[in-house]
Amino acid sequence: MNNPQKLTALVTGAARGIGRGCAEALASQGFNLIVNDLAMSEDLEKTIAAVEAHGQKAIPVTGDIADVALHKEIVDKAWDGFGGINCLINNAGISVPQRDDLLKVTPESFDKLINVNLRGTFFLTQEVAKRMLDMHDQQYNSIITVSSANSHAASPDRGEYCISKSGLSMMTKLFAIRLAEQGIKVYEVRPGVIRTNMTGVAKERYDRLFSQGFTPINRWGEASEVGKVIATLASNSLPYTTGETIHVDGGLHIPRF
Repeated sequence: MNNPQKLTALVTGAARGIGRGCAEALASQGFNLIVNDLAMSEDLEKTIAAVEAHGQKAIPVTGDIADVALHKEIVDKAWDGFGGINCLINNAGISVPQRDDLLKVTPESFDKLINVNLRGTFFLTQEVAKRMLDMHDQQYNSIITVSSANSHAASPDRGEYCISKSGLSMMTKLFAIRLAEQGIKVYEVRPGVIRTNMTGVAKERYDRLFSQGFTPINRWGEASEVGKVIATLASNSLPYTTGETIHVDGGLHIPRF
């Protein structure tokens, strides 16, 4: 590493929402950031500005993680930015264009969700993990994947989304086992209903559910709250853990009668 005291994180899907919340929280903990999204945009510029407001540096590296052929280029550019990556935040993901009957799911929609949310994330993780192993770095390294409450809670009106996110849960366990001996910690962060552009399309539905006591902590979650959990994991604050799932959902996952 160019500066052995400075840690660097790569955040995918960093232009807004949870991705920006992660970048800001990591910057507040002293990380420099590589921020990835599909293309340069006003939103991505705002994320960079938010990182810089915390006194850290941010370098944009654009590219679609669904295109596995681009992964080496993305990781090369990310690595060159600050001389290495200590933490990968797998945040990029998409939802269904419109919720509908499970029996109407098309192969096109299914493939798109899998390619972005699961296939692209898996192979990007593989590329970064191999590079981390080559670093022989004595600093703390981690891989943190943002999944969803739908990785365990079924929503038949967006079945392909649920399937893609459930795959990330197993992916976390697999990489945790494979990389533990090399000191790389792997985690899943499982958000519930977080106030973002993605959930905005269902705002009325969720507002109604909250009015009925939807979660024990009965309100919308914020992207910054997910970011704080991820920054905690990335900072090695839980040194004797790996493969864990951290729920950031106001208690939504707790079974209730």
